[in-house]
Amino acid sequence: MLQSLEKRIKRHVIGKAHDFFAITAPGFETLCTQELTALGLSGQAVFGGVEFSARLHEAYLANLNLRTASRILMRIHSFRASAFRSFEKAVSQFPWELFVPAGTTPRLHVTTHHCRLHHTDAIADRLAGFIRERLQQTTNPAASPAPAGLDQQVFVRGTDDRFIVSIDSTGPNLYLRGIKTHSGKAPLRETMAAAALMHADFSGGRPFLDPMCGAGTFSLEAALMAKNIPPGWYRHFAFMGWPSFRATRWEFLRRKPAEGIRELGRPIIFASDIDPEACRLLEECLQRCSLADAVSVARRDFFELDPRDVTNRPGLVALNPPYGRRIGKASESRELADAIIARLQSHYRGWNFILVVPAGRSRPEIGSPVREYPFIHGGLKVNVMVGTISPG
Repeated sequence: MLQSLEKRIKRHVIGKAHDFFAITAPGFETLCTQELTALGLSGQAVFGGVEFSARLHEAYLANLNLRTASRILMRIHSFRASAFRSFEKAVSQFPWELFVPAGTTPRLHVTTHHCRLHHTDAIADRLAGFIRERLQQTTNPAASPAPAGLDQQVFVRGTDDRFIVSIDSTGPNLYLRGIKTHSGKAPLRETMAAAALMHADFSGGRPFLDPMCGAGTFSLEAALMAKNIPPGWYRHFAFMGWPSFRATRWEFLRRKPAEGIRELGRPIIFASDIDPEACRLLEECLQRCSLADAVSVARRDFFELDPRDVTNRPGLVALNPPYGRRIGKASESRELADAIIARLQSHYRGWNFILVVPAGRSRPEIGSPVREYPFIHGGLKVNVMVGTISPG
């Protein structure tokens, strides 16, 4: 039976293309589509993500390389059901052993919309039972369990009585790069920092200042880009526990990006913060992940920092200043933003900038026409403003 299962996995999982869905934050769909195109994959952007078709190893590379995706699901089953009898027939006969690791009980997430089967807990309970029963019947009891820490999730989405079942290939959300073990008071998500850097056309060829670095998310994302390190390089993924996963194949796929990683002669990213503990934690992180050749860290006050002290040419400066609950009254937030803009105008002439501000803030008149991108940050609506500060 084990030999037969291996053959079925090779034929039905490894040997064919599958439909995938890369989940993104609203507003990131176009950037994610562009990233997939750079990997040689064709994607169709829809609200909340990108649909694409790929072979299994290409989905591995998507997890490794996508900077703006949150999670990648592989769609493995679809059917229509308006009653539990038809639902149970569809899921009981499905070959779960091809996709779900032996000896595991996946976490189930069920949502329904306009379905006659709308009791999500009852759907999840029945599905869990059928998966468990199928795995007991078709897998080798002596088979090695999935590696510890690789939690498997299955997503079921029902719309108008049509159900789509997807298996999670990612594991912990992709914004968890496997780099930071520390956080700030209101840390920027890595996917949002990457999207902002991409909107600002940052590729690592010019100086980058992160003068209110906090936990250092902007600096760490910029360092990965400057050194050409895939964002998933330091982490593990759920697909590593799949019955179809082959560790030797994965190591082979990592060889080419490993050859492209750059060593920098000197830092081009300059991170600073008024908080000495934030600087210390960021420095430890950079040393641990071999990123210190790209980033220099110093304790400095933004309002006393002169960019000419760290670089002799204009580059890109990024600021995610405190606002909302982090600073107190709305008037205080506006005063801080005004002071930051004034400092940019007086000391950063000719620089490109990224500025994260609360939604509703008027565009600063500090140079070229400012491009504005709406994001969600910590449950708050914010705008990421990108532009160039007037040289005059």
